[in-house]
Amino acid sequence: MINRVVLVGRLTKDPELRYTPSGVAVARFTIAVNRSFSNQQGEKEADFINCTVWRKPAENTANFLKKGSLAGVEGRIQTGSYEGTDGKRVYTTEVVADSVQFLEPRNSSGGDRPQQGQPFGGGSNQNNQYSSNQQNQSPNQQNYTRVDEDPFSSGSGPIEVSDDDLPF
Repeated sequence: MINRVVLVGRLTKDPELRYTPSGVAVARFTIAVNRSFSNQQGEKEADFINCTVWRKPAENTANFLKKGSLAGVEGRIQTGSYEGTDGKRVYTTEVVADSVQFLEPRNSSGGDRPQQGQPFGGGSNQNNQYSSNQQNQSPNQQNYTRVDEDPFSSGSGPIEVSDDDLPF
């Protein structure tokens, strides 16, 4: 059985960061995802999808994304239900994110965010690359390239690569 979803959309408001009683971070946010077709009036419609992300990626999402930010979310759909105040059963559907990617450069809509496409894994997958790599780095160390610094700008010609440099 497969339960996998990938979404790209814009946040409808700033993420809401909370902590469980045991200190685990959880961020909730909603993204608006445009539909690929227009309605009868020729207007594009959007779906508003509730998302939840856990642990360090939740803190990063809350710190670096805000209302209007473009984000990619990968995770699974989770349904649930609870009894409403009127005694009726209320059904819920949300995406529990394993990964939230920041899809805009830091300077495109303000704020201090990583470079385009910088992934921040998380969710229930404790062994993801972000978690395992980041625990060994100091808090001030950043693992992304600044958008305004091109590491290849100093060269004026082709880049020389020998066969010994290739990993295959």
